Amino acid sequence: MQKNINIGVFVDAENVRYNGGYQLRYDILRRFAARSGGNLLRLNTYITFDQERASEDYEYQKRAYAYQQMVRDYGWKILVKNIRRYTDEDGNVTTKANADLDMAVDAMIQSEKLDLVLMLTGDGDFLQVVTALQDRGCRVELVGFRNVSRELQRQVDTYYSGFLIPDLLPVSYEPRNEWGQPGSCVRGVCQKWFPDKGYGFLRFMSRIDDNLWITDTREPDSPYTSVFCHVNELADGVSDELLKNRDTVLEFYIEQSDKDEGLVANNVRLVPSYGKHGLLE
Repeated sequence: MQKNINIGVFVDAENVRYNGGYQLRYDILRRFAARSGGNLLRLNTYITFDQERASEDYEYQKRAYAYQQMVRDYGWKILVKNIRRYTDEDGNVTTKANADLDMAVDAMIQSEKLDLVLMLTGDGDFLQVVTALQDRGCRVELVGFRNVSRELQRQVDTYYSGFLIPDLLPVSYEPRNEWGQPGSCVRGVCQKWFPDKGYGFLRFMSRIDDNLWITDTREPDSPYTSVFCHVNELADGVSDELLKNRDTVLEFYIEQSDKDEGLVANNVRLVPSYGKHGLLE
């Protein structure tokens, strides 16, 4: 990719948070977006805020403002969408704070000066926006976590699972995790699996660079690393069918092999499911 391209990043923060992207690291996202050496012209994230709750809950207010300031410190522009409450005829209260329209309009207007648009969302409502951006000559990339629209994945130029990007999401129970180093916990996919032999090979992204398209780990410029995996290291629920599905994201520890210079995988399991508060569901 050319080094002088202009890049815009647009984050549908609520969609990301509710679909597995809780505790997204905006500093790592910025590095990922600029991996080609391009110019980051726009860094927009669309965050909801509950004014009514903030007026009654000081801790919520304090956490929300602290979080917003941390994101701003990384150079992001925060666009706050206040939550609104509606009461129907039966007295039922519903809340709404949809930032889709704001994000769509901003992406279209600001794309006039952009060559690459990176979107973080899984919402299929952005399908027409993606098509319009491409028609204007922009390359559109997508990062998502869970519940990502299949149509949206097919329409963008490149889709990346956010779970697989090194350190984009912290491993909550490994606060000093050194991604990719022996003893660390990483996330990856199954590269090859031989059910009759009881082993296979997993693959994880070991670094962020502009060669993410080189998925063959045998290539010297590939940013991916291959890991040997024995069937005994698979947790309950990790079936042969899931391993054959490239959409299955695995979480595992890596160790240096005692037989050669390669790596082996331990404690291979499906990526934990996180709720809106970051807790296992």
